[in-house]
Amino acid sequence: MHRDPDAPAPRIRAATAADLAAIVTLHARARAAYARARVPDAPFDTPAEHARGHTLWDRVLDREDTPVLCAERDGTVIGAAAYRRRADPDTVTLHQLHVDPAHWGTGVGRALHTACLHAWRTAGCSRAALDVLWHNRRARTFYARLGWQPDPARRPAPDATHLALMLTL
Repeated sequence: MHRDPDAPAPRIRAATAADLAAIVTLHARARAAYARARVPDAPFDTPAEHARGHTLWDRVLDREDTPVLCAERDGTVIGAAAYRRRADPDTVTLHQLHVDPAHWGTGVGRALHTACLHAWRTAGCSRAALDVLWHNRRARTFYARLGWQPDPARRPAPDATHLALMLTL
C-alpha cells in the first residue's frame, strides 16, 4: 500500500460495543489482503467470514480482562488491537492488531502499538508476546521493526503456521 507522511495521526481510544461492526469489517479486509498473497482464490470476504469475525470480536469486546483499543481518523475506525495479561502477571499477550488495508503505511499500526506499549508499561508488565502467521511477511516485518524477536522458548515446529514473538518492555 502507500505511505502518506501527511496523513493525520489517528486518534487512539478504548473500543466500545458500538465499534463492533467497524472492527469486524476492517479485520475481514485486513485478513483478506494478507491471506490473498498466499491463497489468491480463497473467498475471504464472505458472509460466513463476517459472521465468524462478529462472534470473535463480540466476545473480545465483552471480556473485562481483554482491553480493546481502536484507531480512528475523521470519526472512522481504521484499526483495532486487543491484548490480555497471562497467568504470569509480568507478561501480556497481544492477540489482535489489525489495520484497514486502505490505511496501511500511514502510521495507524504504529500508533496502536505505541498505545499498547504505554498501557502495558503502566500496568507493570515487563514482557509481551504474540503469535504471527508465518506467511504474513508484512506483519513479521512490522513487528521486527518495533523490536519483537522470535521467542527462544517457543521454537516453531517444521510445519508451524505461526511464529511466536516476544518483546522486552
